[in-house]
Amino acid sequence: MASEILKAESLSAQAHKRTQRDLFWAFLDAVKTHGDDKEIIIDGDGKIFRYADLSRAAFALSAPIKKATRGDENVGILLPTGAGAVIAFLSIHAAGRVPAMLNFTAGMKNLKAAADTAPFDTIVTARKFVEIAGLEKLIEQLSDFATILYLEDLKEQIGVGAKMRAVLGPLMPSLFVPKSAADDTGVILFTSGTEGNPKGVVLTHANILANIEQIEQHVELEEDDIIFNPLPTFHCYGLTAGTLWPIFSGRKVVLHPSPLQTKTIAKRIFKTRATVIFATDTFLQQYMRASNEGGLNSLRIAVCGAERVREETRKTAEQRFDMEVLEGYGVTECAPVLAANQPGDIQAGTIGKMLPGIEARLEPVEGLDEGGQLWVRGPNIMKGYISPDNPGQIVPLKDGWHDTGDVVSVNDDGHYVIRGRIKRFAKIGGEMVSLMVVENCASAVWPEKLHAAAIVPDPKRGEQIVLLTEQKDAKRRELLTWAQTHGVPEISVPKKIISVEALPVLGTGKLDYVSITAMAKEALGA
Repeated sequence: MASEILKAESLSAQAHKRTQRDLFWAFLDAVKTHGDDKEIIIDGDGKIFRYADLSRAAFALSAPIKKATRGDENVGILLPTGAGAVIAFLSIHAAGRVPAMLNFTAGMKNLKAAADTAPFDTIVTARKFVEIAGLEKLIEQLSDFATILYLEDLKEQIGVGAKMRAVLGPLMPSLFVPKSAADDTGVILFTSGTEGNPKGVVLTHANILANIEQIEQHVELEEDDIIFNPLPTFHCYGLTAGTLWPIFSGRKVVLHPSPLQTKTIAKRIFKTRATVIFATDTFLQQYMRASNEGGLNSLRIAVCGAERVREETRKTAEQRFDMEVLEGYGVTECAPVLAANQPGDIQAGTIGKMLPGIEARLEPVEGLDEGGQLWVRGPNIMKGYISPDNPGQIVPLKDGWHDTGDVVSVNDDGHYVIRGRIKRFAKIGGEMVSLMVVENCASAVWPEKLHAAAIVPDPKRGEQIVLLTEQKDAKRRELLTWAQTHGVPEISVPKKIISVEALPVLGTGKLDYVSITAMAKEALGA
């Protein structure tokens, strides 16, 4: 197969023009468009924030943040999803600084590596969050190399000057807030660090705004839709799609601090009458199980990314709650959304079509006859990486192309199908076997349970596949029978199946494949 370039529809000229702003001024434009008094956020404690509340808080807090930091400094945000994180994000921009989103579930080693890579020496958090999450020890360790700014303390430091900024800033923003170029750094996020120290992903103001415009043009929602977002803002999916998109587009968003609070989330969806939820397949399954009959009936659409959507999830959503599940796909380096199914154009098993303005290139993969490794280029693709080897130095992409590391194919209707991560193909007896196919088979046989395939060394064949499953007493013969009757080669049926109580899940909602592989090796060793 030769390399080929596929183009999606173009981003409209008007939408492209809106990407040429900085993020804080785009927020101010949203306030102007939708009005100060519009209720835009329902926080985790039920408190409602209007646009005016956000803009005044951002202008006021920008003063003490500016005083406590240096010009053009990166400032870490260590907060859960909520109004506090949004205000911190906006305040840092209003102070002329760059926010770096920190994963508080990543552990001290990864956070220190992120600080060395980005770099930053100031972190904004909240005492209430630290206390509730039990992060006192982590904060103590972070304090060894970073200044910790608490939102509660910053609020107390608001003097006469800051109060004037809060009042006059929304009226005369150019007197108080610098304007960044659209191609300046708008936010720094970090890779998971599962394959070494985390790298910094540098997204410009235009990258984020382009992705918001692409989503808006691709997935048409109702003006009065209410978004429910429990996903972390340290993950690009939760930041761009789940938080900034609704705020910048004028749709009320219900923010929830943790995707793991399944019963609470089901109750909040019912109470707030949310109509659209951002989730992963794993989390959506849990919310539906935790919901009383009809508890999620207000939801019209569930937008799921970060992992494959199982057919069982789709059926449950449709049959129990009359809800459409839109499977999408993205990566942090692309701000993050690249493709998504659309209302009225859903093809199960696909990630839908590419968003407007994106070029896709499929590179041949040895041992695979169909599909190729996906490279992408477009207005939402990152400025570049910051490597741990060269702290603070942005390494740009060659000709703007980013290698996603995923193997995909494209059907006749232009819908993309994920075949698997290039690193999640095992080479067994000279043949390439996708771990995703293994997991799909297991999901078909035991649809109500979670399953994960891992690659472990094999002294005879080089590599072997082990299936870990939450299905008790899972038998290989059941899996083999299904594979044989559905045209799946026997080589894709693992010889070793291990039943576990629960599969580990990352804070982003993805399965923790590093821990899963370690569990598989430990089980084989035992």
